[in-house]
Parts: sequence; C-alpha cells; structure tokens
Amino acid sequence: MTALLLMAPALLLLLAVFVWPILYYGWLSLQALSVDTGLEPVPVGLANWQRLLGDSRFWQDTGQTLRFAGVSVGLELLLGLAIALLLHQRWRGRGLVRSLTLLPWALPTTVMALGWRWIFNDPNGPINGALQGLGLGTVPFLSSPQLAWIATVIADVWKTTPFVALLLLAGLQMIPTDLYEALALEGGTPWQALRRITLPLLRPYIFIVLLFRLAQALGVFDLIAVLTGGGPASSTESLALYAYLNAMRFLDFGYSATVMLGMFGLLLAGAGLLLLWRRSSGLVAGGQP
Repeated sequence: MTALLLMAPALLLLLAVFVWPILYYGWLSLQALSVDTGLEPVPVGLANWQRLLGDSRFWQDTGQTLRFAGVSVGLELLLGLAIALLLHQRWRGRGLVRSLTLLPWALPTTVMALGWRWIFNDPNGPINGALQGLGLGTVPFLSSPQLAWIATVIADVWKTTPFVALLLLAGLQMIPTDLYEALALEGGTPWQALRRITLPLLRPYIFIVLLFRLAQALGVFDLIAVLTGGGPASSTESLALYAYLNAMRFLDFGYSATVMLGMFGLLLAGAGLLLLWRRSSGLVAGGQP
C-alpha cells in the first residue's frame, strides 16, 4: 500500500500527459471535426481510418519519416561513438572540448534550424556565396527535393550527435580498465579491444541511444517545419508536420488525430523492434550481456 501511495503522483502525471491524450485522440479519430461540420464533432466511425489507409500523402510521409530516422540516427550513432571514444582518451584540453561538443545539442532546435536555413540559402547563404566567389554558381540546397532532404539530415546529425556522444561516453566510463589491460597483456590490438570489450559492454547504452533518438526522429517536427517547411513539393514532409497541417491549416482535427495515432503506432513498432533486439542480444538490467 505504501508503495502505491509513493507511486501515485508519478502515475497521475503519466495519466495526465500520456494516457489521457491518447484516449482523447482515439475518440477524436472516430469523429468528423472540421469546418465542414462547423467545428462540432460528428461521429463517423472508421471513416477517418479508411481515409488514412488510402491516403497516398500519408504513406509518402511515412516512408520519408522512416528514411530520415534511419539515416540520421545511423549517422549519429557512428559519429557519436567516434566522438565518445576520442573524448574518453586522456589528452590536454579534453574538458574544454567536451564542453564545446555539447553546444549544438544545447541550442534550441528552432534557432539551430534557422541557422542552417541561412547557411543553405540560395543565393545569399555563406556556402553559395563562397561558390559564387569561386565562379562555380549556386547550389539549390532547399529547392531541390534530394538536396533539401540531405540538408535536413545534416542539420539533425549536427544537432543531436553530441547527445549520442554524451550517453556513449557515460557508458565508456563504466567499463573497467582492467579488461583492456588484460587484453593488452595477451597481445590484443585496439581493434580487438573495440570489438571484444567496448562494443559488447556498450550495448545497453546503444539501446538507450536508439530508443531515445528513434522516438525523436520519428516524431520530428520543428526542424523540418523551420528548415524546409516540408518542401519542396512535400518531399521532406514528416508525419508530425502532416498532422499539424491538417489541424492548423485545413482545420480537419478528426483526421489530424488519426494521422497522429498512425505515427504513434509507428513509434510503438520501432520501440517493439528495439526491445526484441535487446532481448535477442541478451541484455539484462545490470547492463551486462
């Protein structure tokens, strides 16, 4: 009984900020609530879900969101691991570099996205300005579908790689140095140390990184809304931005809730796959394989 009383505040908070909104969105997805209904809810059953299944733009945005999440999180994991390994070594000025490394992550996403929008601007951004100065013309970073998508990935990787590096650095500091010393005495190489000690013992931290970053990347909104606005021609539009546009631009709140629940299902599927990977990897609560 005492345990339940101690857990009650956290459970109530979870109910207020997570469970209740999901239940409300579930109810809203069964309603027609738009300017056509005078912004009054009208029960329509599964009509919104049928519309979702046949909505090519929803499936296009789903593919774009998955591609963005896969590429950006993959790059962040590789770069974050490299940075964490570097910062884990002992060298002069390491503390200052650690602090500077966190600056991109500390910046608000909107401010960062505005900065990258200026950097990629055509023709007045610094990159295109330098290209013009060299007589090479300009590059349409934000008006080409392929280049605009690459620009969103670059901005996201620059912003969140420090977060990944910080978590992995914490994991590296938990690995006993005795293991490396024992391997060195046996004639082991740095590559063998990475493969046989570092990566296996970092798996719990990699799991946490993937869980947090995939959840954020699959729900990406502010970065794309500010940097590209979902364009050109919806080529960088994410599911969260599509749901926002349905609600705030088209005032179709019932369908917007349906899109949000579809995105939530995608998040649950991603978390489920990670949990399966965690179980198949033999990770346990103590962080040991």
